Amino acid sequence: MSHAAILPILLPLAAAAALVLLGGARRGVQRAVSLMAMAGTLVASLALFLDACGGEPIVYRVGGWPAPFGIVLVVDRLSAAMLLLTDVVSLAALVHAATGADARGKHFLVFLHLQICGVHGAFTTGDFFNLFVFFELLLIASYALLLHGGGERRARAGLHYVVLNLVGSTIFLVGLGVLYGTTGALNMAHVAARVPELAGVDVGLARVAVALLLLVFALKSGLVPLQFWLTRAYPAALPEVAASFAIMTKVGIYCIVRVLTLLPGVTSDVDRWLLPAALVAQLVAVLGVIGSRSLGRLFAFLLVGSIGVMLTGVSLRGEAGALSATLFYLAHSTVAFAGAFLVAGCVARARGGAGDRIERAPLRGDPAILGATFAFSVVAVVGLPPLPGFAGKAALLAAVRPTGSGVGVFAVVLVSTLIGVVASARAASTIFFGAKVEPGTTGPPVSRLPGPLLLLAATTGLTVFAAPVMTYTTLAADQLADSAAYVHAVLGGGGP
Repeated sequence: MSHAAILPILLPLAAAAALVLLGGARRGVQRAVSLMAMAGTLVASLALFLDACGGEPIVYRVGGWPAPFGIVLVVDRLSAAMLLLTDVVSLAALVHAATGADARGKHFLVFLHLQICGVHGAFTTGDFFNLFVFFELLLIASYALLLHGGGERRARAGLHYVVLNLVGSTIFLVGLGVLYGTTGALNMAHVAARVPELAGVDVGLARVAVALLLLVFALKSGLVPLQFWLTRAYPAALPEVAASFAIMTKVGIYCIVRVLTLLPGVTSDVDRWLLPAALVAQLVAVLGVIGSRSLGRLFAFLLVGSIGVMLTGVSLRGEAGALSATLFYLAHSTVAFAGAFLVAGCVARARGGAGDRIERAPLRGDPAILGATFAFSVVAVVGLPPLPGFAGKAALLAAVRPTGSGVGVFAVVLVSTLIGVVASARAASTIFFGAKVEPGTTGPPVSRLPGPLLLLAATTGLTVFAAPVMTYTTLAADQLADSAAYVHAVLGGGGP
């Protein structure tokens, strides 16, 4: 049995431990160790991604114990892609933090690697309880990262973030207890095999348990009306932290997709509330975008809108091509928003006391490079052609039937996109058009833009290779629809 599937979990965990031991070492040594560990993790995830392209889920039985008795990790096309996305975003955040943000407090690099470990575990675990464990690991690390750098604003945002997630963790545990009491299982494949055997009141209890889990995942993804933590935390965090958080909402969306496709028998009514909630999320985002007075809040509300777009596609997964388009848009959204938060930080640094507020203020040095980078980021996050955000939304709308609720989907997606374009253009013109350059100053050199440029290059790559990426997401969506194959791969034909 190959041990490759557990490397994306072990490597960042080992890196965090090594960085703790190197706590007294020079900052350059810590950065070198962190970057080498991140590069190794990226290579391991890339290798798993290439293996997952073969089609068969990779099942790793920890300690050699068979499921459902032992812990299993499962890497299929979707989870492999999510691992790769996580590492690309994390590498960019880590490289950008090396320009100085990691020195604004202790153990930034430790907590970043712990967060990566938790996110990787959430994407690969085949067990609901271990999903809870990895959730807690990534959340504890994110608490420390959000507060990194100090300040009253971060403390306030951190308080809301911690309280909401503690409530979510409590609901998660209650849901797991009801699910285990009903099915006698917590292994995902085992639960999927047991649910069709339920009868009577047990079916209702299983629905309640899954509804509680989906509520928690909706909170983690920032779905309206549970998005308040997101619009507070992201603008308050350091840009490097906000960029690393771009993958966090995708953990919630991933879990929603996994549960809906594995347990259709007890989630058949979910789409009745998921589609309206997703559409309302886009409308709420529109109001937030219009009222935003800083780039951090602007991008945070645009992110809320993108989450609404993705969950709209998830709710329409029964339509041909809808889930595939959603996964394609998810990949783009992750790298585009991570890059946007990093660029917003660069803009704030170049404007001195004005920070990222959307108001006229002098710029330090030649704004050409920074302005072009910002323009590219805006085009990416709002979904304008030729970048893949447009292709993802177009593919999703192409899968929608232009009748009934489909008309509402068309209207909301198009209107929210248009208003996002207008608001972003207003912000860009206010900050850059006619901005005075402070004499005797130099703008942010290219060495200050490695993180954003890496993510913008990833966005460009998704544009150039849109066709093969869409083919991959189509295969991933087909694999998700075949829940019986997942169960067979994990349990080997059934289980007890």
